[in-house]
Amino acid sequence: MDDLGFWILVSVGIVLGAMLLIVIAGSFMSRSHKVTRAITLKQTPDAVWAVLVDFVNSPSWHSELAKVERMPDRNGHEVWKEIDKSNYGMFLETMEATPTTRLVRALVDDKGPFTGRWEFGIAPTETGCRLTITESGEIGNPFFRFIFRLTQKPEYYVELYLKELAKKFQESATVEAPRDG
Repeated sequence: MDDLGFWILVSVGIVLGAMLLIVIAGSFMSRSHKVTRAITLKQTPDAVWAVLVDFVNSPSWHSELAKVERMPDRNGHEVWKEIDKSNYGMFLETMEATPTTRLVRALVDDKGPFTGRWEFGIAPTETGCRLTITESGEIGNPFFRFIFRLTQKPEYYVELYLKELAKKFQESATVEAPRDG
């Protein structure tokens, strides 16, 4: 074997070894996470609800989204495909919708690297309402789990969504982590 062949084998071995270590490390990390965050807005529950369920217009205020498309219903529930700025699409099924108080959306892409659901709760306050989002997620693949945990905090997307929603209403957002969440 010549020097070039030796170094190619060493390089391939290093890459495969690193990938194996990542998978092993990811196997010891928790598959699931649960994150709850909330904001208080000076909007009525009706106004917040109207924006939350106007899925097709979400890209007009949510900077991460490029477009949203209506898909065929699944089990009698609405399904929407959200496509982000990097052209990654996620299929979200509306599992529950109780106007002005509760919305539950689940990720229904069985071939994706993760699964999960968002539960939105809207409660009236003296000056508007409080919106609470709880994300329950799971990352089955240990490789993706390791990369996700290395590069992101589980609360990132919930907090981003709440901040973007507050901006939509031209309000500043103080994102809170409720003690019971």
